[in-house]
Amino acid sequence: MQKAQLRSLVEQLAAGELTPHNFLLAVAPELPAAAPQSGGVSRPLEAVSIDRDRARRCGFPEVIYGSGKTAETIVEIAAHLLAEGQRVLATRVETSQAELIAGQLPQSRYNRLARTIRIDPEQVPDPREPDPQKLEQQDSGPWVHGRRGQVAVITAGTSDRPVAEEARETLEWMGVRATMIHDVGVAGPHRLPERLAEFAAADAIVVVAGMEGALPSIVGGHVACPVFAVPTSVGYGASLGGIAALLSMLNSCAANVAVVNIDAGFKAGYLAGLVATRRNVAEVASGE
Repeated sequence: MQKAQLRSLVEQLAAGELTPHNFLLAVAPELPAAAPQSGGVSRPLEAVSIDRDRARRCGFPEVIYGSGKTAETIVEIAAHLLAEGQRVLATRVETSQAELIAGQLPQSRYNRLARTIRIDPEQVPDPREPDPQKLEQQDSGPWVHGRRGQVAVITAGTSDRPVAEEARETLEWMGVRATMIHDVGVAGPHRLPERLAEFAAADAIVVVAGMEGALPSIVGGHVACPVFAVPTSVGYGASLGGIAALLSMLNSCAANVAVVNIDAGFKAGYLAGLVATRRNVAEVASGE
């Protein structure tokens, strides 16, 4: 690594624009994963094998899929990740689970709409922010330090918002700035062009739509970046629980549109976040 690149990274770290974890990944990506800290969680988990090395290999830690897991299991996995200084994201967590988890991990923040929990080991509570023990938290607050890149999350209708919120929470966890643009579906063709300035310069875009799933193609025709389309299960009977939107998106004539699974806000957010972070790292390395 050249001295100018290292200086740029050090300046970002000192300014709080880069986390220590991401600084180490940029400076020494070949370093092995950290061992559990002394005094931390040491008891092995039953029936769970945590991938402690994933952040080094893939850039981000393992994500907890909450559906089908008990609250106790989620707490144990999260505690192991936190003990190694890794940020925690759990998806598909129901309110009843979140209430139990908050009792064990009061620093956890639950987004009821997205059904996600985020925990940042580097979090410093801000007295201006709401109590972090409250279950529903829409604002990102001082959670992610050193955000990189810009991703827009666009919904066709407000019924698609839960999936969009899952994408937004994923981006927040990744340290990527997220701009939310709601309810600009094709039934009101004037609404999307009115918001174009808000997403025209994005590194990547997530478009969430149900019904006929036409919005990603329209968005794709306006921008020069990847568009990750998320079909949702919103719609009447012939939508077949999102299959109609899925097929429509797969047949998009916009060359920059790629499609993820039905209701897969996490997957679209993660892919868009990778694009944004990789582009930012490349710009830093080139000295821009």
